[in-house]
Amino acid sequence: MRKFLVVAFVVLATGAGAQDCSIIGQNQTVYQTLKDWYYWYRNLPTVSPSTFASPEALLDTVRYRPIDNTFSYVSSASSSQAFYGDSQYLGFGFSMKFTVGYELRVTDVFPASPAAELGFDRGSEILALNGKSIQQTYEDGEWNTIWGGEEEGYALEVSFKNAAGEARSGRIAKRVVTIPTVPLTQIQEVGGKKVAYIVFKNFVEPSYAALDAAFAQAKAGSATELVLDLRYNGGGLIAVAQYLGGLIGGDRTSGEIFAQYVHNDKRGSNNNAIRFPRPADAFPLSRLIVITTKSSASASELIINALKPFIPVVVVGDNSYGKPVGQYGFRICEKMLWPVSFSVQNALGQGDYYDGFVPDCRAADDINRPLGDPKEASLAAALTYVETGACPAGAAVSAASSDRGRPGPAIRAHAENGWQALRVAY
Repeated sequence: MRKFLVVAFVVLATGAGAQDCSIIGQNQTVYQTLKDWYYWYRNLPTVSPSTFASPEALLDTVRYRPIDNTFSYVSSASSSQAFYGDSQYLGFGFSMKFTVGYELRVTDVFPASPAAELGFDRGSEILALNGKSIQQTYEDGEWNTIWGGEEEGYALEVSFKNAAGEARSGRIAKRVVTIPTVPLTQIQEVGGKKVAYIVFKNFVEPSYAALDAAFAQAKAGSATELVLDLRYNGGGLIAVAQYLGGLIGGDRTSGEIFAQYVHNDKRGSNNNAIRFPRPADAFPLSRLIVITTKSSASASELIINALKPFIPVVVVGDNSYGKPVGQYGFRICEKMLWPVSFSVQNALGQGDYYDGFVPDCRAADDINRPLGDPKEASLAAALTYVETGACPAGAAVSAASSDRGRPGPAIRAHAENGWQALRVAY
C-alpha cells in the first residue's frame, strides 16, 4: 500500500474523547497548533480563543495575509477523508468561472453528477439561481450562501443554456460526487510526432492507478511527447506528485531530489528532502509541456518546479495559482485543521513562486471547445510548440505582460475545503 501522506493527517490525541470538543476547546487547540506548526507563526496576532464562534472564524482572523488567504483551512474529517482517499465530495458536480461581467460559464462537469444529469456541459452558461439572475444574486450578497453547505439533498432551481445554446432549467440536489482523477488520455499526432495528452484533475489516492493506466496507454501508443493538462488541478497529496514526477522523469530523475521541506524555526528538525521514484510505468521524456490556469496550484506547481532542474518544462496557458507551501492535517475532534506548515523547494533550492508560474506560451482556456479538441486554444498552442519548438505567433509572454486579474466578479468557493476554493468546485 502506498504511503498516504506528506500532506499528512496528524492526530493530536488518541481519540475525540481525549480532547475538549467544546467550541472553546477546539479554538484553543487550533490556536496552539498554529503557534507550534504554522509556517508564519511569528506573524500570528495575540487573541483570546474563547471569543471566536468557531475554529474556522479563529483561523480566518489570525491567518497571515495577504499570502495565506485560502491556503490554510478547516474541514470536517469525513470530507477530508472522502476527497484525499476517494476523490469524492458532497456537491452538485461542476466547476465554473465568470468570463465577462456577470456571464457565468461552466468549465468542468463531473460524470454521473447532478449537474451532468441536468444537462450541464463544458461551456454552459448559468443564467439564474432560484429564479434570480446571477448579477442580482451576487449584488444581493447571496452568492456565498445560495450554494448551501455540506448538506446532502440541498437543492437549487437552475436556468441555463448548454454549450449548443439550448435553454434549459431544472432542479439539482447535492449528493456525493466522484471526481475522475484522469478523465482523458489521448494520443495525438502532429508533425510526425505522437503526443500523449493527459488531463489530470487531482492528486489523491485513486490517482496512482489512474496515472499508471494513462502512462501505460501513452507507452503503448508509442508517444514521444507529453502534454499534461493541469488547468483545473488544485493539488492534493505530495506523495502522488512525487510518483507522477517519477513517471515523467524515469531513469533521468530516479533517486534525485524531488522536493525539500523547510519548516518554521521551531520545527527545523522536520526539514527533509524526498526523492524521485522510478515507477514501473515510467515514461522517460526529454521535455514536458504543461497546461495551467489560475486554478493550477500546489502539487500541480510542485511538478513544474521539481522537474525544472532535470528536464525542460514548457508552461502553456495562464499564470498558475502560486502556492509554494504545504500543509499537515491535524485531527481536532470531528474536524481537520490544515495549516501551512512548510515551504517547498526543488533540488536547486528554488521556491517562493507566490505569483505562480508565468506561461512560456500564453493561451486561453477555450471553454467553447471540449478538452482534447486539438483546436481548443491551450491544447492547440501546446501542439504547435511540439511541432515547431516555438509558441504560436503572439503567444510568448513575459512576467510584465501577465494579467492576474479576472474580467468578471471574483468567485470565492462557498465551501471551507481549500481544494474546492482552488477548483471552484460546487
